[in-house]
Amino acid sequence: MFEFTSFRQPADDYFVNNVEDVDMDVDDEDLFETDGMNLTWPGKSLTSAQEYMRGHGTYVDNEEVIASVSGLVERVNKLITVRAVRTRYNPEVGDLVVGRITEVQPRRWKVDGNSRQDAVLMLSSVNLPGGVQRRKVESDELQMRSFFEEGDLLVAEVQAFFGDGTMSLHTRSLSYGKLRNGQLVTVPPILIRRLKSHFISLPCGVDLILGLNGYIWVSKHIKENEREGEEAFDAEAVYSNRNDVIDDSTRLAISRVTNLINVLASRSIPLTDTVLLDAYDWSLEQEGDVKDLLQEDAGDALVATILAKG
Repeated sequence: MFEFTSFRQPADDYFVNNVEDVDMDVDDEDLFETDGMNLTWPGKSLTSAQEYMRGHGTYVDNEEVIASVSGLVERVNKLITVRAVRTRYNPEVGDLVVGRITEVQPRRWKVDGNSRQDAVLMLSSVNLPGGVQRRKVESDELQMRSFFEEGDLLVAEVQAFFGDGTMSLHTRSLSYGKLRNGQLVTVPPILIRRLKSHFISLPCGVDLILGLNGYIWVSKHIKENEREGEEAFDAEAVYSNRNDVIDDSTRLAISRVTNLINVLASRSIPLTDTVLLDAYDWSLEQEGDVKDLLQEDAGDALVATILAKG
């Protein structure tokens, strides 16, 4: 026999007592200010349904737009949406993404892009030896694994979408392609803001690639004169699986930046070039090892400093 037990209902003031110092009288313009971190939670009334239209992450009840998920409130003209804090990456054409090769198929690679389904990188969408755009032949298909194989990391751009919603990538620019000499950091995609450039060079000799899909590549800095140009495309260097020699100071700087990203992400701080530069400058002023940045008190002090700078 089954026995059903009813659970005790919480007191009416339970949620009020556990959400301290919350001012519910928020002006619409302040609530939807794009520069702020406008966090909301399920069931919270956002605005009047007569003045605004509801979008993803919201619903209408009693002529009010109410949040259905926890996340950031965004407004585009009169459209109100809520971007969920914990969600898969929702790609758009032109997005810069970092991915990992999961499978090699005829004339294409499957790529894990932290989205709802794997992305596709076509053989016709990569640079081939010689650096010229030409028709791919059977010999190119036979040596696909010399370009990318399972487990390889790459940076690419979202080019288009197939009929089933799968995103199609390309690496035709020499700024894109296989990644080496670094470390991958994974954060929630909502924390990556759209910037003018997602390639960031820090003064400590570390390069960052902020993928809009939540994958961040932290690597050794490469000087501009060391990058391969269109006239001197070296396929062996571009598609090499061997890392360069990385000195101890650069390894330490990569570890420092990685720890800072993990600390900021764990506290839901949006990641931009300015925030990362401020965080790195703050870390240099602290005493102790790089691993000490992961301590609770150090993380709280870092976040307080970042928020104070606005």
